[in-house]
Amino acid sequence: MKRELFSWYSPALQKEMPIVGYGDYGFALLLVPTAAADYLEYERFQLMDTLAPFINSGKVRIFSINSINNESWLNNEMAGEHKAIRHNQFNNYVFNEVVPFIKTNTSAETPIITCGASFGALHSMNLFLKRPDLINGVIAMSGVYDLTEYTKGFYDDQVYFNSPAHYIPNLTDEWYLDNIRRSNHIHIATGSGDYEDPEASRRFSGILSNKGINHHLDIWGTEWKHDWPTWRAMLPVYLEQKF
Repeated sequence: MKRELFSWYSPALQKEMPIVGYGDYGFALLLVPTAAADYLEYERFQLMDTLAPFINSGKVRIFSINSINNESWLNNEMAGEHKAIRHNQFNNYVFNEVVPFIKTNTSAETPIITCGASFGALHSMNLFLKRPDLINGVIAMSGVYDLTEYTKGFYDDQVYFNSPAHYIPNLTDEWYLDNIRRSNHIHIATGSGDYEDPEASRRFSGILSNKGINHHLDIWGTEWKHDWPTWRAMLPVYLEQKF
């Protein structure tokens, strides 16, 4: 399996931001880490080993980026307003730096699908919904889609606009809705075991349905916990059956 490391100084984040890429061909899967983890997290937890057949066959080319959650929502020393500012800088990094980087290293026509587990699921969903003109779909695993689950009581306009469970019910802009509805790849998956919250996925699925947004909701059984064995099992199923 081809593996490449990239890095540049991000104007949006004012720091060096590394990326790892796997493979040569296929649609682009952009992995967003869980919690405060880094760009190599999915590799460390053997997800790349599980996905190797899809990578080596040219079905998918994977890119994995760093999170900055420990500089925003997971940093207990920061004021809520500053956490929100940092979060928006991360969004800008993805939209204005990572997406062009992927296009340069693939092609202008290559679809980009965001993907993440746990907190990475919320970010992946949010990134897609905010820029459906740049990102073509999402695979969200074991997520909650209400950002206030992570904000320790802080709430302002920027929390609202980065919390899909808040802004999608009120979304009326037809440009956004048309672009979101155009996607054939809005996948919400969760287990029902320890530390999973399948009701969060059901609630968000209902929000999407109320907006006429086609998507796929998949609730796995109680044997599937909020942990890596679940995600190592889930993601290959989607790559095999949905792409």
